[in-house]
Amino acid sequence: MPFNGEKQCVGEDQPSDSDSSRFSESMASLSDYECSRQSFTSDSSSKSSSPASTSPPRVVTFDEVMAAARNLSNMTLAHEIAVNENFQLKQEALPENSLAGRVKHIVHQAFWDVLASELNADPPEFEHAIKLFEEIREILLSFLTPGGNRLCNQICEVLDTDLIRQQAEHGAVDIQGLANYVISTMGKLCAPVRDNDIRELRATGNIVEVLRQIFHVLDLMKMDMANFTIMSLRPHLQRQLVEYERTKFQEILEETPSALDQTTEWIKESVNEELFSLSESALTPGAENTSKPSLSPTLVLNNSYLKLLQWDYQKKELPETLMTDGARLQELTEKLNQLKVIACLSLITNNMVGAITEGLPEFANRLKRISAVLLEGMNKETFNLKEVLNSIGVQTCVEINKTLMERGLPTLNAEIQANLIGQFSNIEEEDNPIWSLIDKRIKLYMKSLLCLPSPQKCMPPMPGGLAVIQQELEALGSQYANIVNLNKQVYGPFYANILRKLLFSEEAKGKADASPPTN
Repeated sequence: MPFNGEKQCVGEDQPSDSDSSRFSESMASLSDYECSRQSFTSDSSSKSSSPASTSPPRVVTFDEVMAAARNLSNMTLAHEIAVNENFQLKQEALPENSLAGRVKHIVHQAFWDVLASELNADPPEFEHAIKLFEEIREILLSFLTPGGNRLCNQICEVLDTDLIRQQAEHGAVDIQGLANYVISTMGKLCAPVRDNDIRELRATGNIVEVLRQIFHVLDLMKMDMANFTIMSLRPHLQRQLVEYERTKFQEILEETPSALDQTTEWIKESVNEELFSLSESALTPGAENTSKPSLSPTLVLNNSYLKLLQWDYQKKELPETLMTDGARLQELTEKLNQLKVIACLSLITNNMVGAITEGLPEFANRLKRISAVLLEGMNKETFNLKEVLNSIGVQTCVEINKTLMERGLPTLNAEIQANLIGQFSNIEEEDNPIWSLIDKRIKLYMKSLLCLPSPQKCMPPMPGGLAVIQQELEALGSQYANIVNLNKQVYGPFYANILRKLLFSEEAKGKADASPPTN
């Protein structure tokens, strides 16, 4: 299952071959400008691949905005179910000391107190209890499969509220017996994980508390049923995800014409950077100034994806086409930043005391574990990176001296220790050469992943200096490639149309600038 650290390609299991072929067709114009120029200049693209219209902006109604919101919600939920095998619905408990939590507790307690007073009255009042059994009956019936006719009839017969009212009028109703039947039926319908809850219900003597706990366990059973349904739907969603998301996003786009503005700016930024890079190369002494080179759409799009690895998720909005993977991308970026720091620390340690620790792989792993533990939560605003780096430096010196003493060698002198700790603390400084080196090599590795047709089958070589984080980086890179590949498959037609407009307009502008002035 992708996106969980496993080296599994989205294109292999999800979506289907037909989806892959449609993606190949929609992204054909992204390979290079060596293919037909007409594909970037013609207006023959289908409706599904047209992210913007040349017609004047229209007024968007409230109903259309709400429809777009529903489509986005449905698309996000379907995406999460399909790509996250650990996705489950959970009951959200209100904070114990919150106002909402206190109000809920008071209201619920008042209801059960009233029920207790009615059942203990002389003669007892059963109307509230009968309504509870009516609600319980409907919940039990909702758990039944279409073929459960026999149990359905039995539940309707035993929990017949009209019959129970008649029995109550004659003082012949058995509330405890009805509760026991409900508990027995729940035991037949519940998941094994609820067996202990059923046993506790049977052991409860107070009828009001029994009814109260019955509703609690029924709520848990409803959540179990919902999660079972999600698990059952997941294989179907995985097969249909590409077509479903693309269709839903097209509906959003038709209802909200500005739904690709952030995505366009995201890609445009890469286009401008590539154009600047090409112009810099053209001005390099000795460079051949031939015809103006064309930008590769694939290169532009891949560089746009690489930007996500350094995205400020707190202050900067994600492109609309990546909203469904925002949490995964943010988590991935945070893990990558931690790996960068660990690689920098390892490189500094090897440069300074590598000869002393050579041939001790377990020692290197111990230093790595220490760094990883102390760097937990480094992306939080309250995290003091410089202080933690200083602590890691001190602990590293302690571990090195311990190892040297075990081998009968002299420990590090104060000057070397201060130098090591100082270099550790300076990693966070802007333009730190070691950080820049590691960052550049990780970018190179991630970029090479995007260029491979199936990175899960053939991982690219690991650049020098990253051996200490190789295992983690490969897993993280595989997860990153899965996100990117699925995103390309879903939104390929929209990206193709944006790139068609941006690259063709830039090329036309470049040709106009290059043409000689007319008199």
